[in-house]
Amino acid sequence: METILKCENLCKTFGKRNILKHVSLEIKQGDILGFIGPNGAGKTTTIKLILGLQSITSGKVTINGYDIQKEFTHAIKKVGAIVENPDMYMYLSGYQNLKLVANLYKGITKQRIDEVVKLVKLENRIHDKVSKYSLGMRQRLGIAQAILHEPNLLILDEPTNGLDPEGIKEMRELLVDLATKEKMAILISSHNLAELDNFCTKVCIIKNGEVIETSEISEIKRETSQDLQVFEVDDVNLAKNIVTDMIVIDTHKFKIHASKEEVPEMIKQLVENKVKIYEVKQEEKTLEDAFFEKTGGNIIE
Repeated sequence: METILKCENLCKTFGKRNILKHVSLEIKQGDILGFIGPNGAGKTTTIKLILGLQSITSGKVTINGYDIQKEFTHAIKKVGAIVENPDMYMYLSGYQNLKLVANLYKGITKQRIDEVVKLVKLENRIHDKVSKYSLGMRQRLGIAQAILHEPNLLILDEPTNGLDPEGIKEMRELLVDLATKEKMAILISSHNLAELDNFCTKVCIIKNGEVIETSEISEIKRETSQDLQVFEVDDVNLAKNIVTDMIVIDTHKFKIHASKEEVPEMIKQLVENKVKIYEVKQEEKTLEDAFFEKTGGNIIE
């Protein structure tokens, strides 16, 4: 897959303060990269450097092979972005808002506007005033504005902020569609780790202006998993006499630190002692678990 965005050793200083220290990341076509970190870790600053909204102290940003500092117009040409809340005129309809944005670009046809409206699933409400839209609908209209010119890189800063569960689900489905069907590379910064867990393909963790981890989402969870096995039995109290060092979850479930190889022997011991076993599975770490393990909690030194 083609690399769409590449950041190499990005540094940003304000006076004597080092905000970013050698930040490097890469996104390929069809990737959804979750960019996560505590408040003040440098997520929004990184995004502003990528988009050319702030000057880079040192390092390099390349988009579709163009250097953002030396070839800004070419580099930014195929980028769509929402940083903070999308701008729109509340007293106009969704369609009128899209037409205004379309006028900023060359050659955006009515057909393309209709296509984008369908993509973000606003067909039934596109001619209503934006003031009547829910927050989730406004966010989807914001994404429609950002992708009108057919970018291959979409950058979103906290797009699920303030959304209800239904709005978050719609946003998730939309982003997966854009990555898979439109082959877009997507960079999404967010605090909602449980949400990113559901649809990101890769994750980049930043803390105190430094990238401390970049990997496939499945890899980071596997790496931080500590061989925790979860047993579901008929009676935990009975199992307690046989299995030592267990962590009791409830009357029917306990977990224990053990490798896969140790499980058969434990099952044998439990069965021989008349404990009924309904299920045994390895506990999967969530992205949130992995994040706190990697960052040592939501701490900014």
